Amino acid sequence: MNYTGRVKNGVVILPPEADLPEGTEVKIEPLELGPEDDPFLATALGLAKPRPHWPKDYALNHGYYVSGEPKKS
Repeated sequence: MNYTGRVKNGVVILPPEADLPEGTEVKIEPLELGPEDDPFLATALGLAKPRPHWPKDYALNHGYYVSGEPKKS
């Protein structure tokens, strides 16, 4: 049997139909990973570096800066 609950003030609140006897051991797994729990995202954020020397419109006009394409506005 599986139940889905929510954490409120540090306590997992289960639905009323989850009638578990007192002292029952449970296993809790978050349904969604936060950014701090995702190993790929943690690695990517660790490698990401600010680029203050790049132009502010670099993302929009990278073709202009890399290969001389016409600049977008």
